[in-house]
Amino acid sequence: MARKQRCRCISKYPDHWSFAPDEVSPDETVVMSLDEFETIRLIDKEGMTQEDCSARMGVARTTVTSIYSSARKKIADALIDGKRLLISGGAYRLKEFFDVDIARKGLNIMRIAVTYEDGNVFQHFGHTEQFKFYDVEDGKIVNSQIVDTNGSGHGALAGFLKAAGADALICGGIGMGAQMALAEAGIRLYGGVSGSADEAAKALIEGKLNYDPDAKCDHHGHGEDHNCGRGGHECGHGSCHD
Repeated sequence: MARKQRCRCISKYPDHWSFAPDEVSPDETVVMSLDEFETIRLIDKEGMTQEDCSARMGVARTTVTSIYSSARKKIADALIDGKRLLISGGAYRLKEFFDVDIARKGLNIMRIAVTYEDGNVFQHFGHTEQFKFYDVEDGKIVNSQIVDTNGSGHGALAGFLKAAGADALICGGIGMGAQMALAEAGIRLYGGVSGSADEAAKALIEGKLNYDPDAKCDHHGHGEDHNCGRGGHECGHGSCHD
């Protein structure tokens, strides 16, 4: 019987999930797993040694060497042959660096997260400073709590929501990178929503929420011209264990 693959710890989800050459529409896609991406981030971006990287990811140094070599070959393949590079899946678990001060869910609880500001649905997911969580049981809200986020950036916020046990997210504008991070985290997305956060959560429970499945936000800043909003498990993919 084959030995199950050990989960590799990753610190956060990427903010960017797909890369492709501008001048052509690539016919082929190279898929880099999140654990492969993590070795590139730690070794090439943060300057860690492979030994330090192995300690961070919770695997042997020989495993890191193999993962890192595979990641570098995939980058070379995408760059030299003009292929699309997609980050997805892998045998990983998200390392819980998040100090999420929220009660654990019961077995029959659905947890809805809403981007929150002054009682309303905040319109820019990537700049969310607070979420309001609603715990739902038997079609009724049994508890709610406003929680400050512990970081910014799409990948960090998606990891925050996963650590908090969110099953669904209601928000305004949201970028494609954030959508991919939420999908990887297994969190259902209801974008393009505005108005009262409480009313939005209630409408979702009742199956009456008016949302835009194509809602997106292409802005990187957040000022007066910002106009986001409506447009008109412990391991990731793969079989692994601790």
